Order: sequence, then C-alpha cells, then structure tokens
Amino acid sequence: MTTISSRIQDPARRDGTVTFIEGDDAHPVRWSEVLHDARGLAVGLKRLGVAPGDHVAILGPTTRNLVTTIQAVWLAEATVVVLPLPMRMSSIEEFVSQTRGRILGADAKLLVVDPELAPFIDAHPSDPLTVGYGDLHARADVSAYTAPPADPDSLAILQFTSGSTSDPKGVMLPNRTVLANVDGLTAALELDPETDVAVSWLPLYHDMGLVGILVSSMVFGVDLVLAGPQTFMASPARWMQWMSDYRGTITAGPNFSWVLATRALNRLDGLDLSALRVGLNGAEPVDTRAVEALVAAGARHGLRPGAVFPAFGMAEVAIAGTFPPPMAGLRVDAVDQRVLETERYAAPVDPDAEGAKAFALLGRAIPGLEIRVVDVDDGRVCRDREVGELQIRGTSVMSGYYKRPDATAATFDGDWLRTGDLAYLLDEELVLCGRMKDVIIVAGRNVFPEDVERSVAEVDGVRAGNVIAFGIDGSRREKVVVVAEARTDDPDGVRSNVAARVRQTIGMSADDIVLVDPGSLPKTSSGKLQRSLCRDRYLGSELAVS
Repeated sequence: MTTISSRIQDPARRDGTVTFIEGDDAHPVRWSEVLHDARGLAVGLKRLGVAPGDHVAILGPTTRNLVTTIQAVWLAEATVVVLPLPMRMSSIEEFVSQTRGRILGADAKLLVVDPELAPFIDAHPSDPLTVGYGDLHARADVSAYTAPPADPDSLAILQFTSGSTSDPKGVMLPNRTVLANVDGLTAALELDPETDVAVSWLPLYHDMGLVGILVSSMVFGVDLVLAGPQTFMASPARWMQWMSDYRGTITAGPNFSWVLATRALNRLDGLDLSALRVGLNGAEPVDTRAVEALVAAGARHGLRPGAVFPAFGMAEVAIAGTFPPPMAGLRVDAVDQRVLETERYAAPVDPDAEGAKAFALLGRAIPGLEIRVVDVDDGRVCRDREVGELQIRGTSVMSGYYKRPDATAATFDGDWLRTGDLAYLLDEELVLCGRMKDVIIVAGRNVFPEDVERSVAEVDGVRAGNVIAFGIDGSRREKVVVVAEARTDDPDGVRSNVAARVRQTIGMSADDIVLVDPGSLPKTSSGKLQRSLCRDRYLGSELAVS
C-alpha cells in the first residue's frame, strides 16, 4: 500500500487515540472516528469540484477540523497545501499578501478556511473557490464515499519552503516519497505503535509537524497528543506537563523550544518524564549547551539523559535525513575552530582546549537515503572530516520544486540533492557546520554567523534567539554586521557589550551593530530568522532601528 489514503484505511492499522488539546481542554477521539468523518468530507470535496490530483489549500490553527480536512484531501487522492499562520499580528498585511501568493502559486482548486481566519481572506475574482469547514461539512456524506484509484506517484503534499518571504518554493512530495520517509524514520526511531505515545505542538504547515509527527502517527495508528503552536507559546510549560500527563515517549521541537522547556522544568514540580525516549531537537542549529542544561533540569523529573538528541531533516526529503540511535543522547565532536575556518577541515581537539568548537553528531542516513559531502570548489567526494556541501539521494527525495524547473535543476547534481549545507562526515555520521550562503568570509576565514548570534544573545538587554549576523561587501574585505532585538534603557551600553562579545567570539570587531525593536526581525513561517532578508533590509535602510 503506497499511498497515504490506502495506509490510513488499512483494516490492520492500529486504532489509537488522537487527543486534541485546545487551550485547557482535551478532546480524545479514535483514529477510526477521524477517518469516518474524513470520508464524509472527501465526498464534500468532490461535490465542490475537487478531483484526484487537484490541489487543496487549507488555512487554520491546529484543531480536529484541520486534521480531518487534511485526511479528507488524501482520501480524495488530492494534494494538501497547508498554509502558514501569521507569526506576529503586527505583520498581518504581510501575512495576507504571502498567503494569497502561496494560494495562487500552488494553483489551488479550492481553499478551505477556519472561521477564525476567514476575515483575513479578501477574495479576488482570480482566486479559487473559498469555503469554510461548515460549507464542507454541509456537503459531507459518508455513505457516498468510494475510494478513487490509488497512484503512489501522485502528489500528496505541496510544502512551501520557509526561505525568502518573497519567493517561497513549493516542494513536491509524492505519496511514494512521503511514505518512504515515514517508514525510514519510524524504523530509525524503532517505533512501537502499541506502546509509543507522540506529543506535539508543532505547526502542521511545517514538515516536522505535518510529516514527522502527524503522518507518522496517522498511518501507524499511534496514540497522539496534538496541540497548536499558539497553545504552546501562550504557556510553554504545558508541553512538559502534557509529556508527564500522557506518558509521552516521542516528541520534537526546535532548539528555542527546548530552552523554554528547561525554564519550565526548573520551576515545576511533580512531573514524570521517565517515559520519554525520543526527544528530538531539530529544525534549527543545535546549541549543545542548551541540551546539556535541559538534561540537568530534567533529571529530578525522571528525564533520562539519552532521551534528548539532535537529528537532521529538511522539507526536500519530506522531513527526516539522518537519525542517531534512540537513547543515544547528545554526542559532540570537538574541533579546532581556526583550522575549520581557514582550512575547511574539522581537526579533532580536546573539548577543553583553547579555540575548541563543539558540533553535535546528527546520526546516519535513515533507511532509503544516502548522504555524501563534496568539495565546494571541484565537486570531489570528501573524506572524513573534510568540510564541503552535504548531498542526499534516495527514496524520499522530492521530485522537484513546483513549476520551478530552474530552481530544481540548480538543486540537483545528477540524482544527488544539493542541500546548501556545509558539513563533514565522521564514520558515516553527519556533522553540520552552517549554511553555505550565510558564511562570512573575512581575511581567508570562514566565520559562521551562528557563533556570533549565540554569543550576542547572552548579552543583557538582547532578546535571546533574536540576533542575526551577516556579511556585506566592503572596499577591501567582507564586513561583519550584527542586528539584534533589544529591550533596554541603555542602548549605547548594550552596543558596547555586544561589540566586546563579538571580538571575544571571533577575534575581530563587528563593522556595524544595529539594535532594532522587539518583534521586528524577519522570520520564516516556522520561526527561523531570515539572514538574507535582514541583510536586504539593512542595505535598504528598512530596519526598525530602536
């Protein structure tokens, strides 16, 4: 069975429970109940003109209606396009513009909108038919459902990348590709549908939440506790409380969310996290110190040190790329920072040595995928510890970018996907160093902006996780610019401290330090900081300077 529709309708699938968390309320239902309702909605979609292969865009927060509608699209053998929600209410005009761009760019046949967000959709004559959940339910008829012919090569998901806000690319993921990745991922994490319990607040418009959690749980009938990012952000401590209450064994989040979890663990009492065995740290660069702090804070709550670890994934491979063995915990490789920056070689050193830099080991390729690192200048395959570009090929690599043959051609080296990530291998395990396009080249050194951003984020007055460093062309060399969100009555003092921290971190001064208003740095729909867009705004004098 090689389509999502056939997998979720398999009579042998375990009929687990999905518990929808909305605010302080929990609503448990069986997967079979969701399937029953989704079959009716699939009929409703057909009555609205949706045929197999059509694209259906959905906009709404995480609810039972959203999940049921996503499943209904697959039961109709159509393509799901889950649209991002606004990151900040202050950027609502930008959100409306981006949403319409994605709808039109995806060639959506139909747009389904949650009533809460309907007021933000200003329909134009050229837009697809727009309906609410109520309109869809009104046309539902479970008794009239018949499964269309299954085509494993049909497009299951059109997932927009969260890169430049002006030019997001649609990643094409056929049914065969999504399921190959889900099967490879669940094999790597040794999933047991009978005993595992997944807990997630990750957005369903992001690959980690949609494929890594929802689809994986859905096709295997795993018990799932599902909340929305807005519920998590309103009270981050709830995540750890859900893990305790539901005996969660599997969860995931970006690095910043684990920092928030650490704060919660330090102040909460009475939690039991002993069941957790897969606490995935992914979607953004891993701060090894943050993971160590989490493990220390979780010890009194029964959190096992090996349960929290990083892995690597990206939308272009559905989600999962590499994965360590479960319960491996955080493992690091200490290298000489000077040699790394000047010779593109990860020379091993003692972790406590001066100039040592620690990188997280991200595991080996999941079943069905291969990885390699190639020299960025001549394309030769690198040896262990030689830094180059990470490339991936295999069963769960995307078929390309939607209607972007130029971008697709530029992204592939034969059948190898070019990731744009600088990396090295160590006994077939992946170590990421940074994005190729973001590296700042100064006096023959490759300066990684993450090093600057993490150190500056520790300066009093600077908002943690809201710092961007980048390079710009100078008359004699590339210049280093640091932009940071700050809350302070002493901006000059903060700039001075930031300048000192930059010199301490990279051994050279920043050419410009800009403090901006809180909430003004550009971010992707998944919450990642956008260096290239910030650089453009800096050059255009468009930053909201404090």
